[in-house]
Amino acid sequence: MADPANPPPATGGPTRVVPGTLGAIAFRLSTAVPGILSASIEKGELVVRTTRTRLLALMSLLRDDPRYACQQVMDICGVDFPERAERFDVVYNLLSVTHNHRIRVIVTTDETSAVPSVHQLWPAATWWEREAYDLFGILFTDQPDLRRILTDYGFEGHPLRKDFPLTGYVELRYDEERRQVVYEPVNLVQDFRNFDFESPWEGILTLPGDEKAHAARQDMKRQG
Repeated sequence: MADPANPPPATGGPTRVVPGTLGAIAFRLSTAVPGILSASIEKGELVVRTTRTRLLALMSLLRDDPRYACQQVMDICGVDFPERAERFDVVYNLLSVTHNHRIRVIVTTDETSAVPSVHQLWPAATWWEREAYDLFGILFTDQPDLRRILTDYGFEGHPLRKDFPLTGYVELRYDEERRQVVYEPVNLVQDFRNFDFESPWEGILTLPGDEKAHAARQDMKRQG
């Protein structure tokens, strides 16, 4: 007979959302904020996906609403999925010092569609947006200083795109005759390498030193 003072846990009902947790924030965002494609806990972290047109409204809410209070943008980076029409994920990692929680916001874009800049909300975002532009070619609207930040002057392409060649397009060297640094097209000739061969360890049935163990096993068989 069940003890009325300690009833068994309910089963089969709706999942209870504990207030103040990341799960509660995800539930609130996904049900009450327009423009949210999804808000869920992924590997222990709150991940919110939205559209480019709703990005600034969501970011303003996450910064200014005391329930979220994301005072800092810790990082903005890109992720390249060349097989998709909108090949880039633009990932924003936000931190609330007040609540000690992090919220990750993700939007998608392609090579020509610009993402709204968030530098007016977090001035430090300029550095991250410049890096995303330099390494991935992601464009940002209303960003007054969208210049390269890591690669050299005149660099061609965006090195963190997955279709960027490992050797790059040009090489940099010092020319003794000209007494200056020069750029030249990469001229790297490599022989075709075929790695489809049998491992030497698979081809050797008896390794050096195994003959003693083999002989001992034969003696044991004869004695048995």
